[in-house]
Amino acid sequence: MTTVCLLGKPEYDLRTELLSRQTARRALSTYQLGQPYENTIAIKTISLGAAVAFCNDLNWYLVRFTDDVLIREPSITDTEWLSKPLAIAIRENETDPETIGPHLKVFGVEPPQEGPPKLVEPMYATMIDGSVPDYDLRPVERTETVYVTQSEWGG
Repeated sequence: MTTVCLLGKPEYDLRTELLSRQTARRALSTYQLGQPYENTIAIKTISLGAAVAFCNDLNWYLVRFTDDVLIREPSITDTEWLSKPLAIAIRENETDPETIGPHLKVFGVEPPQEGPPKLVEPMYATMIDGSVPDYDLRPVERTETVYVTQSEWGG
């Protein structure tokens, strides 16, 4: 199963914003909604193509209420995420999933005060000898790695 995780903008409660709008509510109604991190919504789809289609269906809302969209496709990686633009490039056969990287966005994960943990400021980095560099923006419990396109990374 492919997982899509929508990261809400800090000024919005993502769940409230999406579920209060009829079109978004309908698009989400067929999925079991998870919340792996503070102010996120996660859903599982049957494939990368279905994940990209889901994001396309909600794009109007995603542009307004999310800071990021992360996609985890187990046939590509079980532990890291793909950015939405990278997932689209893979889906459209513009990028070979075997050659993703070395451009990364690494989020820190802070333990929860209450509820789910919180993703904190991303660090843009490049893999060094096939390894993810240490997150050094602040002390964190752990990290989440997101593969991004070169243009997202800044090139």
